[in-house]
Amino acid sequence: MIAIDNTTPVILGEVLFDSFPDGTSVLGGAPFNVAWHLQGFGLSPLMISSVGSDEHGKIVLETMRNWGMDTQGIQKDAQHPTGKVTVRLEDGQPSYDIEADQAYDNIDPEQVLSLLDAKDFSMLYHGSLLTRTAQSRSMLDRVLEATMLPSFVDINLRPPWWTKQDSHQSLSQATWVKLNEDELLTLMEVDSDSTTGLFSFAREFLDTYGLDLLIVTQGEHGAFCVTKGDMISGAPVEAQVVDTVGAGDSFTSVIILGLTYGWPMSLTLERALEFAARICEQRGATAMNKALYESYLKKWQV
Repeated sequence: MIAIDNTTPVILGEVLFDSFPDGTSVLGGAPFNVAWHLQGFGLSPLMISSVGSDEHGKIVLETMRNWGMDTQGIQKDAQHPTGKVTVRLEDGQPSYDIEADQAYDNIDPEQVLSLLDAKDFSMLYHGSLLTRTAQSRSMLDRVLEATMLPSFVDINLRPPWWTKQDSHQSLSQATWVKLNEDELLTLMEVDSDSTTGLFSFAREFLDTYGLDLLIVTQGEHGAFCVTKGDMISGAPVEAQVVDTVGAGDSFTSVIILGLTYGWPMSLTLERALEFAARICEQRGATAMNKALYESYLKKWQV
């Protein structure tokens, strides 16, 4: 795998609070989680989002600063609240009630373009939720057109906040894509109960959108990836699961790390599954223990 030219990714999209049944709230949002992990791994990403002029917005900025993250990409919105999601857990599996018209739905494209014009970046990461409004869709299209950055698209199909048309547009703009097996089948509009069929659909998906890399996660069965010349499977890693909130985001962060440093794809997949399993052993999507990240960097000899 070829390493990316520099080590500063742009992470664009939602920052929000996941509210759990026991009354606790945990800072999250897929892009924020990815940015958090990448900061832990030493990449210093630029997180671009928007928060409200409220207490949660203050907590976002304070928490980012304490973690050493760059906050200049976080816009402040006096008209809309900081994002919120209600998480419900059944047998450790999360479901999400995502509130509408939040601050992150109203990111100002002019501020984004001005910020990105000042420095070179390696890639742009975003998820499906970023395109749930016409305003955000337009903002993303302008940023991609202006910067010409390769994009890593993380598909999360959260009803009712996605359409096939929006997904097709994002996938057509992507270089790398990650989704789960159910999302692959949904977007392909097919049914399959065989691994062989899934591999075939993944290959067709890669070719249809002209991707360099497609990663398909399979929950307790691990993950696999498809490139233009290869298909690689990754075995699951055992974990004492507390919840799976943010597991996919921790997985994605290590995939981005591997792309950045040019790790072989088989090794990247192995490491991504290992770190995701570790995050499943705690409540919430992020870890505030710097020693955790340092232990993996040492183990991986980064």
